[in-house]
Amino acid sequence: MGVAAEGLSAAQIETYFQQGYLVLEGLVPAASLAAYDRRFADLVNGDAELAPDMKIMQDVMVVKGAVTPASPIHAVNKLLCLENDPQLFAFASEPALVAAVQSLLGVEIYTLSSNIFNKPPGVDGRHPMHQDLRYFRLRPAEKIVGVWTAMLEANRRNGCLSVLPGSHRQGLLEHGSPDWDYVNHGFYGINGVDLDNRVHVELQPGDTLLFHPLLVHGSGTNKSDAFRRAISVHYAAADCESDRAGWQRRGLTRRIA
Repeated sequence: MGVAAEGLSAAQIETYFQQGYLVLEGLVPAASLAAYDRRFADLVNGDAELAPDMKIMQDVMVVKGAVTPASPIHAVNKLLCLENDPQLFAFASEPALVAAVQSLLGVEIYTLSSNIFNKPPGVDGRHPMHQDLRYFRLRPAEKIVGVWTAMLEANRRNGCLSVLPGSHRQGLLEHGSPDWDYVNHGFYGINGVDLDNRVHVELQPGDTLLFHPLLVHGSGTNKSDAFRRAISVHYAAADCESDRAGWQRRGLTRRIA
């Protein structure tokens, strides 16, 4: 399913709220993806300077010396905080993406977080099943939407996302640290997840997953010899509030529309 210029259809909105997620095919143009991919490569290879607050997170297996990366880009798990890099943060203003998110949250929206997820071959790279609301202080959950756009093909072999349809209706579940040999920093998971009911979300470049912040989701190991890479932003509606004392919108978010 695609998205019209005026935003999501009534059927698409219903699917999102019933299932907790919605896939939009071909949402982001190939030319935009190529530009984001080039910028990502320039930053992680050291050919461009990181913007303020931007951080490169190496995979835990590289940090612990369990694997030797073939190149700088093979060492990277995540590029965080794209807000101060105009070339990458342009993703958050992609017209079709903004129209889709506004259909769910209203006209005035802000970004909460932005990342490029890089899953290189040769590392464990799993992300346990979790809910993104665990990382946010803003509420209500219904006024937050995550987006995840495949920059390269995402399939079961290279560790695509998997989701538990309808799990967003369970509320925020208890998270803990997985009992794995290698777990990347900040990767928490939910115990007792019914993995048999997972849906593996395979995406072509430009396809986009919209998902509720309470949707249980995760990803597996990259068993291929190619990269799995995606660019992701979380949006919040203007009327979200935080329970953090002294919170200021300017310090946590960036207005998009």
